[in-house]
Amino acid sequence: MLRQVGLNVSNQAEIAARAKEDLGFTVEQVAVDIPVILSRGLARPKSLDILDADYFMLPALWPTENFQAIDSRRIHRWDDVIGIYKTGKLLRDSVRGAGHNPILSQYVKGPDSRSLDSADEPTRWLTALPYLQSIESLGVRSDLAEPLLGRRVRHWSALVHPAFSGRAALQDFPAVGYLDSALAFRSAGEANYDDIGFPTKAEIDRTLKLLTELKRAGHWRALWGPFTESVNLMASGEVVIQSMWSQAVAAIKDLGIPAQAAELDEGYRSWGLGLMIMSHVGGLKLEAAYDYLNWHYSGWPGAFFSRMGYYSALPLAARAFLEQHEWDYWYDGKAAPAEIKDPFGNVHDKPGARRDGGSFRNRLGNVTAYNTVFHPNAEHLASKWREFRRA
Repeated sequence: MLRQVGLNVSNQAEIAARAKEDLGFTVEQVAVDIPVILSRGLARPKSLDILDADYFMLPALWPTENFQAIDSRRIHRWDDVIGIYKTGKLLRDSVRGAGHNPILSQYVKGPDSRSLDSADEPTRWLTALPYLQSIESLGVRSDLAEPLLGRRVRHWSALVHPAFSGRAALQDFPAVGYLDSALAFRSAGEANYDDIGFPTKAEIDRTLKLLTELKRAGHWRALWGPFTESVNLMASGEVVIQSMWSQAVAAIKDLGIPAQAAELDEGYRSWGLGLMIMSHVGGLKLEAAYDYLNWHYSGWPGAFFSRMGYYSALPLAARAFLEQHEWDYWYDGKAAPAEIKDPFGNVHDKPGARRDGGSFRNRLGNVTAYNTVFHPNAEHLASKWREFRRA
């Protein structure tokens, strides 16, 4: 048995059941939130075998001796993994997103290296096996937001537009809430950033000052925490625009409520998940761990996550397990000739609909910034965010 800990979006009962069916051994998946993932990986490493971590966590996780490097020569289809994990860009002409681009923590020089100083230089040794990539923008109640704004939402600046005063919300996780706000203020011409993903103290102070002014003016209806809270706020109509997970937008659409993940001219925010092997794993269990990692590149798991609205790090494998109309919708951005269903059998979109933002190349190739948690001024941001909450 392998013991895995990770986010609820990726640790699904269906994934564990299919892994057992295909591999012949049990993968026990425990779904927790981000702070627990970090604490388990840092303080209780022997309580698990595989950590399902976001790439922005690796600067805190990897320098410990709790993880072992993954030998890419033992990953059967590593050469087919998308370019983000090879060069930091999807394609040669794509945008290389700011902030904690996964390439910044993908590689190490050797199996015993604890340093990420040269992580963006491809080597044989991987810190994590990438398998799921998400694209985020602004969640919008299109039936309510467009009449207020007078046009379709196409810019990050809409998040702070006066038209949405009292009906906008932010994610109450400093790194993400801050980044969405910074993207909005930059789009509105109210703030500039040298590197929007790695802010200076002065940039943080300026951004939080603007956020606080808006809060005192009644602009923010809520700072949401749990995933379900963001769904309830928008489903009820209390909020018409907010920083939002793509999965939450899908949940609202599944209720028959018109919502969309806005197609933003300035690009998208992104994050990705990777599977890390704990350092204590050895012998037959290590062989099982590599079998499990390779299973994630077999196609079925990638297709499952694609139907949730995420992207596989190995689209070519996932394609073999997607119907043509599913591939056209999820990856090519084409109109769906038939109903589009999620992996649980629920209708996600109707015939004729197109995916918000269009194709894989347009969305994942146009990431303006990646979630960034651990940076030199992270504690300063956390302190200022607490002040913002109390304002």
